[in-house]
Amino acid sequence: MLIEAGHYALALALALSLVQMVMPVWAARAGDAGLRDVTSAAALAACLCVAAAFGALTWAHVVSDFSVQNVVENSHSMKPMIYKISGVWGNHEGSMLLWVLILVLFGAVVALARKSVPATLRANTLGVQGSVTFVFLLFILTTSNPFARLSPAPMEGRDLNPILQDPGLAIHPPLLYLGYVGFSITFAFAVAALIEGRIDAAWARAVRPWTLVAWCFLTVGIAMGSYWAYYELGWGGWWFWDPVENASLMPWLAGTALVHSTVVMEKRDALKVWTVLLAILTFSLSLLGTFLVRSGVLTSVHTFATDPARGTFILGILILFIGGSFALYAWRAPMLRQGGLFAPISREGALVLNNLFLSAACATVFVGTLYPLALESLTGEKISVGAPFFNLTFVPLVVPLLLLVPFGQTLAWKRGDLAAAGQRLLAALGLGLVVGLAVAAATWGGPVAAPLGIGLGAYLVLGAALEIATRARGRTVGLSLRRAAGLPRSAWGTAFAHAGVGITVLGIAAQAWSVESLATVSRGGTLRAGPYVATLDGVLPRTGPNYTETVARLTIRDRDGGIVGHIEPGRRFYSARNMAVSEAGLLTLGASQVYASVGESGSDGSLGLRLYYKPLVLLIWIGAVVMALGGGLSLTDRRFRVGVPAVRARAPAEAAMKPVPAE
Repeated sequence: MLIEAGHYALALALALSLVQMVMPVWAARAGDAGLRDVTSAAALAACLCVAAAFGALTWAHVVSDFSVQNVVENSHSMKPMIYKISGVWGNHEGSMLLWVLILVLFGAVVALARKSVPATLRANTLGVQGSVTFVFLLFILTTSNPFARLSPAPMEGRDLNPILQDPGLAIHPPLLYLGYVGFSITFAFAVAALIEGRIDAAWARAVRPWTLVAWCFLTVGIAMGSYWAYYELGWGGWWFWDPVENASLMPWLAGTALVHSTVVMEKRDALKVWTVLLAILTFSLSLLGTFLVRSGVLTSVHTFATDPARGTFILGILILFIGGSFALYAWRAPMLRQGGLFAPISREGALVLNNLFLSAACATVFVGTLYPLALESLTGEKISVGAPFFNLTFVPLVVPLLLLVPFGQTLAWKRGDLAAAGQRLLAALGLGLVVGLAVAAATWGGPVAAPLGIGLGAYLVLGAALEIATRARGRTVGLSLRRAAGLPRSAWGTAFAHAGVGITVLGIAAQAWSVESLATVSRGGTLRAGPYVATLDGVLPRTGPNYTETVARLTIRDRDGGIVGHIEPGRRFYSARNMAVSEAGLLTLGASQVYASVGESGSDGSLGLRLYYKPLVLLIWIGAVVMALGGGLSLTDRRFRVGVPAVRARAPAEAAMKPVPAE
């Protein structure tokens, strides 16, 4: 009965989202504020209905209700509880329901944000968001019903894909979806503003917190997925330029540009056309990622669905929202009034250059990801675009972008002094160069570009610290500390985010000194990787709740023979799926790791062993967390807690739009 109630709740949410979509248009035509308020009520009710449906599906997984097809295909009575719950979104139907749940949760928050968003803008935004909700609920109910029953019900389920039975995959999809779907709100704000005809600094202030929230979650989600692939798939890499990985990177790059663009718009009432375009483009790329994962056009460990009907439906969604929003943009954008002016050498100018580099980098990833698909569909020819292409196209765009980051922070608003900014950054530049040269000297004969990467990472971290130190500088240490404590939280957040980028660059550059060893080892045998030696002490059998496991116990010693730790890589066999997966063993030594994975066993008791030494590898993900924390710290700034000024909110729409004079 609970399952039928969940199905009914989804159908009711579909009807409520239709009300949410239609009411703002009706209210505008009738001039009735009461009808406009119905939009918020419909958004809240739709959120409750989808939450109820998601709760019903979760309960079915928790109690192993094998009369539900989704539970049969993705669960098992012996599976640990954490994976019974994560199994709800470890499949196509459940993940789409989670996608819509996050969508309506964001809509409910907007509906409750009465003081921070003007009433008309809020209603139009909810109307646009309601249209997205309606279409995705229609997709779920017609092609991806998570509540389909089986009769007769089997006694046992088929279990969840073993590679998804991992804590990282329990939290990675929700984090990623909070980023993907969060950008739907910025998209809805952009389309609503185009419809209303008001795009100004007040709009930028209203939309910027939502952009930051989505960006923070997407940053952590991508980092979590990268770390999962690193330790779960047994290959020891942190990024493979997999097309589905690229599908999450593209909205992150566009979203990063959008975060910076909204700053310029809020400060100078400028870049209106570009900011709205970025808001549309970022969510469009999020939809593209959804299509790639669920259409069956890609084969990847990340993909869920291979049903062509579903892919066709999602392709229709892409055409509807991407095509419709760009058509609206083409109609309304030429009517936007020009905003404030600024000199090319200014903080605004640096942010514009930042946007150009980020957009170009996003374009290279887009081409490298979709060109093989387009070529295969048109000619039948299959090609592979991998790391060599992206290293030659993406990296040359990112390096000058990173060099620009500290300069942009030191330039003044509206009109800056490039020479003065260079003088202020001289210490960071000098120290970064010294660090790079010192690393090059210490590793002479090794990788050439890696010391430059280390120097670049140090420059970014030092530049972020120098920005805070410069703004807080006083005659005494005590005065400087008081000034630093009094700086806006957004200034601290920006410094943390930029320092996080530098930390990640340090971790990436250090992987040039990674060492990999591969051998077949018998009991008591050893294998060296870098400064560490692994000794195979023995192979042990273990039994888990829904798997059996063969574990290799390894003792790790340093160059002097001292024991630094033990690790236990293994191979697990899941009988329900008849599938074996590797479980890497990790020993963390500061920010570095010793990483081991095992292969097949020989008839003589020997074991295939792969051993890595990964210097400073954890900095890659620590930097991403610091970036997200910086964004979160910026969100606590008082400016984000204060509503849009009433005078601006009441300004007539015509003040923000008028025809562009003919040349």
